[in-house]
Amino acid sequence: MSRQQKLGILLLIALIFVFSLFAFRWIKHRMEYAITDAVFVKAEELTNLGFMVSGRVIGMYKMSGDTVKKGELLALIDPEDYRLKLQEIENRIESLKAQKQMLEVQRSRLGGELGSSLGASEYSLKGVRQKVEALKYQLSQVETNLEQARKDLERYENLYRHGLVPARTLEEYQTRYKVLKDQKESILRDIRSLEQEEGRALEGVYASKSKLLQLKELSYQIESLDKEIASLEKQRDLLKRQLEYTELRSPFDGFVAKKYVSVGDVVQAGKPVYALVNPKSMYVEVLLEETKLKGVKVGNKAYVKLDAYPNITFVGVVEAISPASAATFALVPRDVSAGEFTKVVQRIPVKIRIVEGPVELLRVGMGGEVEIERK
Repeated sequence: MSRQQKLGILLLIALIFVFSLFAFRWIKHRMEYAITDAVFVKAEELTNLGFMVSGRVIGMYKMSGDTVKKGELLALIDPEDYRLKLQEIENRIESLKAQKQMLEVQRSRLGGELGSSLGASEYSLKGVRQKVEALKYQLSQVETNLEQARKDLERYENLYRHGLVPARTLEEYQTRYKVLKDQKESILRDIRSLEQEEGRALEGVYASKSKLLQLKELSYQIESLDKEIASLEKQRDLLKRQLEYTELRSPFDGFVAKKYVSVGDVVQAGKPVYALVNPKSMYVEVLLEETKLKGVKVGNKAYVKLDAYPNITFVGVVEAISPASAATFALVPRDVSAGEFTKVVQRIPVKIRIVEGPVELLRVGMGGEVEIERK
């Protein structure tokens, strides 16, 4: 065997050894790591942010790619219409409160007058009526006695004409009759006087009751004003919130992923104005083939290389493994009820949280390759 043949055999053996070593390491690496290029950068906080009120946009203060701070003003809707409505309602509330205060003063004054006059008028009316009843009872007795005195006087006048009784006896009965008659006239005069007094007392009672009705009417008007004021205050609070909503502010620290509208556009409530991303919420989603899932567990390390940064390796940790395949959530799932289907390898979503590497370079939608340790 020549020298050249020997060198060729040695070279072939060396190549076979190197290839075998490479194949062994490649197979060992594939056994120790689950490798796939179905890698996507996503964010848990990717928010389409819009106004909660409608109006014309008069300010847009951020562009796509700009960073934002929590609470920072991003855009502004013309607030003038909301300010005018708010001022109108506040003026109306103040006017109604002034009316209510005036009515309360009237009610307080009327209540004070009523408290003294109604009681006095009713007490006076009751006293007069009691006196009238007493005089009427007295008048009844006097009339009974007067009628008896009249009969006695007629009898004694007849006896006197026949000379059966002396003149002095007749005079006594005449005097008694005259006294009773005068007493009746006096009682009647007193009753008429008391009836006039009763009329005046009754007028006082009616006047007091009229004031009582006025007092109730004032209370009703005040109650109605209270309800109207409460309704307007609710409208005022709503307008205040709407005025605040004319300012669009960032809900978190992050950056602008997309700008949807421009200054001068008229937007409706809820229409997206900006898309914001919170970089701290970014993660890597891996659609791992079901045949590679063996040994992949929560807590395993993962090494991610993105196509945009091929020289940078991001270190992550498996945070979650979906309990269902990605196809389960497809908008048009496969119908296998007829038994006619093509078997395809299903992919299981695996969530990886980046723990090492320049996470500020991540952008939603980036792709790459991942190696996940198997245990």
